[in-house]
Amino acid sequence: MDRRRFWLIARKYATFVILCIIFLVMFFLTDRFFTFHNLSNVGRQISMNAILSVGMTMVIISGGIDLSVGAIVAMSSVVCAGVLTNTGQIVPAVAAALAVGLGIGFLNGILISRTGIAPFIITLSSSSICSGAVLVLTMASPIPLSHDGFKLLGQGSFWIFPYPFLLMIVIFTVFAYLMNQTKFGRYVYAIGGNEKASVVAGIRVVRTKTLVYSLCGFLASLTGVVYTARLSSGVPSIGEGYEMQAITAAVIGGASLSGGRGGIWGTLIGAVIIGVLNNALNLLQVNSYYQNIVTGAVVLVAVLFDRFIQTRVGSEG
Repeated sequence: MDRRRFWLIARKYATFVILCIIFLVMFFLTDRFFTFHNLSNVGRQISMNAILSVGMTMVIISGGIDLSVGAIVAMSSVVCAGVLTNTGQIVPAVAAALAVGLGIGFLNGILISRTGIAPFIITLSSSSICSGAVLVLTMASPIPLSHDGFKLLGQGSFWIFPYPFLLMIVIFTVFAYLMNQTKFGRYVYAIGGNEKASVVAGIRVVRTKTLVYSLCGFLASLTGVVYTARLSSGVPSIGEGYEMQAITAAVIGGASLSGGRGGIWGTLIGAVIIGVLNNALNLLQVNSYYQNIVTGAVVLVAVLFDRFIQTRVGSEG
């Protein structure tokens, strides 16, 4: 085996090896990690971050970033709870929440693709606007829910599998197909690799990027709906820091922040690593402040490792 192929294989399977190491370490450190109750909770928590991370992965592959997903989660949660409280109907409540996320994502995409302003600036601005609007609408107070049917979405299970986990599998399957087997997916990779060349090649960059951000907003709002069902409440502060979790999962999963590279299934492994690591630190009673340090360190190591692999592949190529 030549060295270049070795480094390519190392990049492909490194995250899976890391996940196995974490499982092995927890097997020896505590007997509470592999209990059914704990693994079920981990599955629910991972599912919601993973769904959010799918949208972020597409945005990163396209060469952008979306810092508004946390605020969209919060706004969707509040809208869903508000409509459900006033109508008592699940479908209108969910539809309204998803429409909010889709609409915000669409506006982000239009502004980014047509104005040329950096995605960081546009999405940071929309995040601030959405966060402020949520606090104004709710006066910073949660909206409690008592609809048992709606709660099942976040709290129910089919056999041993929580509903959020099953939803996550469906979302990943659909979007993996979308990114790997359709023209849209190829266009997203092409735009992230070289946007100017994509324009010359006849790819509709504006439409593709707008769709990417719209889908990211849609998945963020879906995450907000599931969180609302799980917590039985619309919480205005629920999305704080979620964009960091989504970026972390995507980067650990192999997405390049410079665009053009990454994968949906790699993001799933990244989300699992983050969820399992957070759960492990909780079980070991590590202070939450230290958990933030660990999360940041994991991102830094993942980026440095990716850069190292790229350098090695380039030097051996």
